Amino acid sequence: MGCMPTEKYKTLQENLRQLGSVVVAFSSGVDSTFLLKVAHDVLGQNVIAVTARSCTFPKRELDEAAEFTSRNGIEHIIVDSEELEIDGFSHNPQNRCYLCKSELFGKIRAVADARGIPNVAEGSNADDGGDYRPGLKAVEEFSIISPLRQANLSKQEIRQLSKELGLPTWDKQSFACLSSRFPYGVEITRERLQMIDLAEQFLLDNGFRQVRVRFHGKLARLELDENGFAMLTNRQLREQIYAKFKEIGFDYTSLDLKGYRTGSMNEPANLELRTI
Repeated sequence: MGCMPTEKYKTLQENLRQLGSVVVAFSSGVDSTFLLKVAHDVLGQNVIAVTARSCTFPKRELDEAAEFTSRNGIEHIIVDSEELEIDGFSHNPQNRCYLCKSELFGKIRAVADARGIPNVAEGSNADDGGDYRPGLKAVEEFSIISPLRQANLSKQEIRQLSKELGLPTWDKQSFACLSSRFPYGVEITRERLQMIDLAEQFLLDNGFRQVRVRFHGKLARLELDENGFAMLTNRQLREQIYAKFKEIGFDYTSLDLKGYRTGSMNEPANLELRTI
């Protein structure tokens, strides 16, 4: 192991070992994949992975979750957690993430209770705290364990350890549910979620790595990493993106010059609400 995360890694292993058994909320992202891998290494068949299927969760992510658990012999349960059916969620309030996580953790907790497993764990890390994250309130309310935060593991350390463990997610792009692409107060609908999903999938299929397509009515705002900016010097590629996004339903496609970053929808002063 690399010298810096070694002690934290041992702390994580020991904390998980003391649980005896655990249900892991598994999204197939960098953090939850690492957590599930370590938990399975330590606890074996006393670990169950639960993934939520919904219109805010791209099919590619669900498929990756199923493939990873199958390959590693981990029991995997898929629950339906349709956020758009949650009262008030589609209006996209500032506590949207809390509403979603409450629904999700309630269903995962029910799976754990049915199996007689007292512990449910999720994959937030030591870096998750600086941004506006109302979902962490649901973590506390449902007594969900956050082993990566407890071991004080940062995102970069998790990527480093994931690489040393041979996990395919060590350099996977960061992902957040598709609902995070909408400014607060803008209605979230199944059709709009599909527009975002199709647009981002098109970019990924064309070699872009870290992308966000933010929804602003008929305008799509692209957030890209430095590699993405370089790729857009290709005029033909720009024209293909514009034409595809037009086909999807965006009249205009713009490039955010600040580039990709998490939580950009939280940047406006006082998280002012908007309506479209």
